[in-house]
Amino acid sequence: MPDALWFTDDPKAAELLAEDPFALLVGFAIDQQVPVQKAFAGPYVLKQRAGTLDPEKLAKEDLAPLFAERPAIHRFPTAMAERVRELAAVVSEDYGGDAGRIWGEAKDGADLKKRLGALPGYGPMKITSLGAVLADVDSPAALERYQAAKRAHKAELRARTGNA
Repeated sequence: MPDALWFTDDPKAAELLAEDPFALLVGFAIDQQVPVQKAFAGPYVLKQRAGTLDPEKLAKEDLAPLFAERPAIHRFPTAMAERVRELAAVVSEDYGGDAGRIWGEAKDGADLKKRLGALPGYGPMKITSLGAVLADVDSPAALERYQAAKRAHKAELRARTGNA
């Protein structure tokens, strides 16, 4: 794993994403309807406000006030706070609070996809993106490639379904 995952231009947030598997999961969980950089800076801001990213502690907390505090962590603070609390509960209950076990103990790619798919807020696009990103977003240029691929994928889905 690199020293930083450059989903955000904040060096401390990028380092946290690389060193804390739960931070990375939170970033992916709230990566919707906000810029990628905002979503992936969220775990760092949450850690500052909560004093921890320990899933066992966060699972028992009302995170909404922390998400809503200005500047808000997400444009939908209540919904995303609940999603992160639910994510923390799953990581606590199923993985003993160690998010790294999700991919560290996966038997193969299919098992990893199954494990990720069981997480709150993780659909096919996030599962595929997280699998690719674990090794690939190690610079600001790699973030730009990730964002371009995400935009292209969304455009392809819209074209297939006929949604504008």
